[in-house]
Amino acid sequence: MEQNTNNYCVIMAGGVGSRFWPLSRTNRPKQFLDVLGTGKTLLQQTFDRFNKIIPSENIIVVTNADYKDIILEQLPAIKAEHVLLEPSRKNTAPCIAYANHKILASNPEANIVVAPSDHLIIKEEEFLRIVTQGLEFVSENEALLTLGIKPSRPETGYGYIQVNPEDMKDNLTKVKTFTEKPDYELAKVFYESGEFYWNSGIFFWSLNTIMKAFDQDLPEVNSLFREGKGLYNTEKETEFINNAYPRCKSISVDYGIMEKADNVYVICSDFGWSDLGTW
Repeated sequence: MEQNTNNYCVIMAGGVGSRFWPLSRTNRPKQFLDVLGTGKTLLQQTFDRFNKIIPSENIIVVTNADYKDIILEQLPAIKAEHVLLEPSRKNTAPCIAYANHKILASNPEANIVVAPSDHLIIKEEEFLRIVTQGLEFVSENEALLTLGIKPSRPETGYGYIQVNPEDMKDNLTKVKTFTEKPDYELAKVFYESGEFYWNSGIFFWSLNTIMKAFDQDLPEVNSLFREGKGLYNTEKETEFINNAYPRCKSISVDYGIMEKADNVYVICSDFGWSDLGTW
């Protein structure tokens, strides 16, 4: 597949994998394990998957400072300066803000896909087709796009995205509502209605659009990382980040931005997905 040099991927790999104990321990969480016996860890599979459509120099991994060495060992193709080290865990919004400002320093025209490092994806070609479509959509529209998975059962472990099926065009439509993990009865209603998709936690946006969204809904987070302008991609970046993170609030991008913004869309698909959250 052809690689667009304005397309970037941010892989979030900072989780401690507590739900996967005892196989997954704090010093080697599940994203660094070959959970499926394929010869590759979940992180390596994620990197290789995106690398088919995104150049390796445009792939960034955000992780906890403790995991730097494991990541460089598992991903020899990644540049050391593209492994962003969080000094403390502050949920997804700060880690995305950090990656945004890092990318801004080298390419303000970027379109970005953000994905967790520990997902199982069976139909890889279909997945990459959807990712390509998503990146194209956000490059042409001022939209925050999330990826919805067609549910195969009433599942209580995932969040849900509600849509209006009549408005769906090319698998894509505006989001009506986001809903937290439901109990079984509600999950059954969601599943049977045909209006709800699982929330995969995979996002697409242009750098320009996500920056505007941060300025609007999480300005205190964005201005904190903006203070480092001129320091990203220099030897002063680490010191700046280590000082900025403790001052940053802990908040998810779902709660901080996606649930508030009015330009949120979903691209719906079914490619054999699981977030491998627990056994």
